[in-house]
Amino acid sequence: MTGRNNTIAIISDGTRVLGLGDIGPLAALPVMEGKALLFKLLGGVDAFPLVLDARDPDRFCDVVAALEPSFGGINLEDIAQPKCFGILETLRARLSIPVWHDDQQGTATVVLAAVLNALTLTGKTLDRVRITLIGAGAANMAVYRLLKVAGVDPGAIVVCDERGILQPGREDWAALAEVAPQWTVCLESNAEGRRGGVLEACQGADVLIAFSRPGPGTLRAEHIAAMAPGGIVIAGANPVPEIWPEEARAAGARIVGTGRSDFPNQVNNALAFPGIFRGVLDVRARTISDTMAIAAAQALAACVHRRGLREDHILPTLDEPETAAEVAIATGLAAMAEGLARLTLSEAELRARVRVALVEGGAGLGASPLTDGVTIPG
Repeated sequence: MTGRNNTIAIISDGTRVLGLGDIGPLAALPVMEGKALLFKLLGGVDAFPLVLDARDPDRFCDVVAALEPSFGGINLEDIAQPKCFGILETLRARLSIPVWHDDQQGTATVVLAAVLNALTLTGKTLDRVRITLIGAGAANMAVYRLLKVAGVDPGAIVVCDERGILQPGREDWAALAEVAPQWTVCLESNAEGRRGGVLEACQGADVLIAFSRPGPGTLRAEHIAAMAPGGIVIAGANPVPEIWPEEARAAGARIVGTGRSDFPNQVNNALAFPGIFRGVLDVRARTISDTMAIAAAQALAACVHRRGLREDHILPTLDEPETAAEVAIATGLAAMAEGLARLTLSEAELRARVRVALVEGGAGLGASPLTDGVTIPG
């Protein structure tokens, strides 16, 4: 009898704002307001930006938990590591509504979609590729986890941060084993036992995924040249990618994606989070599982095929509004299949709910240029 089932909170402490760092809650508020606009415009979701003067993780979690009765979901945003890992897991266990950290789960979902389509073009499969991750922050730790759940052998993944390749000798990460997932990665990845830096990590890689220090020059031509022939490169740093796309292609990369809209293959979280939350709200899901994220990634990847999968088009763009609808439907169906939804709907019923929210004006979007005239199949 309320609007709670279409209402989420975007919550941040402003300690790790993209491209700006630790700017605090007041300065972070405009970023959260922009995110709220994207939720409404692309997903028909009513999102409230909330910035908290609560740097202590326990206090942060207490405040968020106290807000639960007002919202149907929580989107965590721009929280520094390692505390972002514990905050996410604590709140997921404590709350009975979905809690999502977009810097982790949203990034991983879109990256997985990009990798799936790029591998299709190169004739390779997830279970038979070597993957290198440059950067061991929140984004790549979630990418690692989702790739593993999706079928990548963790031993075939090599992760490298500014101190070198993650491996069992990394005592710096061992000291943080209780609060950060990097130590687990040290123990289960890198089956070859590689040591060294970026160049050694890139040797023979089929896929290179970087969420690291902005470039150019963080990745160099020699790193790309060390990869397997026809490599796939995602240089995700903003505002400047770790390597310019043209430099990566000149060094031998076949497919290149970045986080920027002025280059092809933009890896943009806005391709995922509006549809994912649309889906979980429409079935009143209790959480967002890795299986649901994989379903969303697969739907995102499938959207590309309708307009033509190409080396410069492995992901949809934000002017393809049917994307959010298909991601929402896939997410909602996955939630019901896992028994994580409070509502049980047929696919037709779910599609009808999504249509109302995104197309027919039920969420106030009927006149939006991004949704006007969109037809949702089925």
